[in-house]
Amino acid sequence: MNRQIFALQRALLGGPSAAPGCRLENQVPQKQKRFQEDDGMPIHLKGGVGDTLLYRATMGLTVLGSGYVVYELVKWACPKKA
Repeated sequence: MNRQIFALQRALLGGPSAAPGCRLENQVPQKQKRFQEDDGMPIHLKGGVGDTLLYRATMGLTVLGSGYVVYELVKWACPKKA
């Protein structure tokens, strides 16, 4: 009974043997080669345009957030005179 249930699950959910003609190529060696080469570029930017956009957005939000914190601290340190 259990074998039948497992066979049904394998047939419904698929798995490595579900589509033998649809094998994916292992891309890890190519990615390792690209990320390990010494071209002077930081590792967090070697992923392409997406990494660059994410890095710049993060840096922009960090600068804006830091500026806002400094503004609020100055505002609290120098209260308005009544």
